[in-house]
Amino acid sequence: MEYFYAFIALFAGLGALLLGFKLLSGNTEKLASGGLKRMFSRISDRKLVGVGIGLASTAIVQSSAVTTVMVVGFVNAGIMTLSQATTVIMGANIGTTVTAQIVALQAFDVVEIATVLTAVGMFIDLFAKKDRTKSIGLLLAGLGLVFMGLNYMSDAMNVIKESDVVINVLSSITNPFLLLLIGIVITALVQSSSAVTSIIISMASAGIVIGDGGNCVLFLILGTNIGTCVTAMLSAIGANRNAKRACSIHLMFNVIGALIFFIVLLCWPSFMDMTFASWFSEPSQQIAMFHTFFNVICVLLFLPFTELFVKLSGILVREKKTEPAEPGMLVMDKRLLMAPSVAIDQLGKATLRMADYSMANLKDAFYAYLQRDESASERILEKNEEIAGMYKQLTDYLVQVSGEEISLRDEQIVTALHHNLGDIVRISEIADNFTKYTRREVKYNLVFSSGVDEELEAMFKKVEEMYAVARMTVEYNDLGRLAEVDALEDEVDALRKKLVNEHIERLNGGYCKAENSSVFINLVSNLERVGDHLSYLAHSVEERTA
Repeated sequence: MEYFYAFIALFAGLGALLLGFKLLSGNTEKLASGGLKRMFSRISDRKLVGVGIGLASTAIVQSSAVTTVMVVGFVNAGIMTLSQATTVIMGANIGTTVTAQIVALQAFDVVEIATVLTAVGMFIDLFAKKDRTKSIGLLLAGLGLVFMGLNYMSDAMNVIKESDVVINVLSSITNPFLLLLIGIVITALVQSSSAVTSIIISMASAGIVIGDGGNCVLFLILGTNIGTCVTAMLSAIGANRNAKRACSIHLMFNVIGALIFFIVLLCWPSFMDMTFASWFSEPSQQIAMFHTFFNVICVLLFLPFTELFVKLSGILVREKKTEPAEPGMLVMDKRLLMAPSVAIDQLGKATLRMADYSMANLKDAFYAYLQRDESASERILEKNEEIAGMYKQLTDYLVQVSGEEISLRDEQIVTALHHNLGDIVRISEIADNFTKYTRREVKYNLVFSSGVDEELEAMFKKVEEMYAVARMTVEYNDLGRLAEVDALEDEVDALRKKLVNEHIERLNGGYCKAENSSVFINLVSNLERVGDHLSYLAHSVEERTA
């Protein structure tokens, strides 16, 4: 029964460890949400920048699998190239070694003391008023849980190592190929290389030897690096070709790196004893340092050959003719929900893209009216249906993001985006109204006085000018532009009043027919409504930055 309870304690400790990492990564992501957004928005073709982004984002979310899945999402969305994805994946492999380094701290007396962070963090969370302070408290609580889990696992391992059965089984596994396979299979099943690596390091810290010592434990570590690819491979199911290629690049990088080191370890049986075992006194440190060394060396070896990895992925995943992506689906991918702040940033960009599409459709409808082009109505209605589909997709995605643990600031952005989408849809509906005015104009052969079309076009151009300023206001959260937006809205309102008054004068003078009024007055009123919606769009930055 003693060993039974030891195994229960081992899994309880592992559960506390993983929960701690979840709290740690979730609240670190909240605190660093702005930085995380900026990092991914600054992705470039510079290889070291990509490696740095992958390293930093993985250190924040505490999982290379999460970062890789997000990269698959970015590639699937068409906002990251395969070359860029390759460097980020390489950086993620270095970033994931932070977890092993934290777990290796159990060899020191600091672990038991650090468990008090759990209580400290929870008290901060209970009594803090500010959202940011609460996140700091939960981050500390998560770190404390990590050390608490390590403490439980260490105690459990000290009991388990007394079991002759367990020791005999572990010492009998000396075949390098079998050890590699065990590392792959267990990691693939658990879908967490961090969990498997934590157990291996805890075993080493307790003095439990795998195989006959030496390089045996390193073969297991190499296996976990291959097994961790399963999570990204599963996430790529249903994704486009490039996303699957990104997944294959991740697999190739880890497999080729593991095989190179596997051959080195086979040819150099005393590698561990002559290197890390002689440099570091604690077995847990030796394994953690090898884990870091392995991933850093692989990145240094393969970074110059990123384009070769891209070409190989094209051979593995052949090109096929696929349906063109629907508008609005270009940047939204459920995989990005693993980092809500990044998903919200992409939602903002998708919303602006939808606004561009709506304004382009409005322009098409307006000039079709001026040219009496009734045939354009079918095209405009089709685009409106696409915009309605975009609205549904983005709204559904906003609801999903709202269900994640997000900061107060991100909640404000989500609320503002809901309002933005509503205003953008109203603009597309006004384009639909314009097609009705065109049909009525053609059907009843309505004729307007000379110069009216020019005045209408001048008003529309003022609306377009207002949109350009409102768009920049939202894109850059530039409160300083709101005064310019308000001034342009006043000009649009004044133009509506002027055009309506002039129309009434023409009616009274007999220069214009009464049946023209329903079209003309509604048209200029609709243009004014567009100005109102653009004003709401611009002023949403006040809600975002409150």
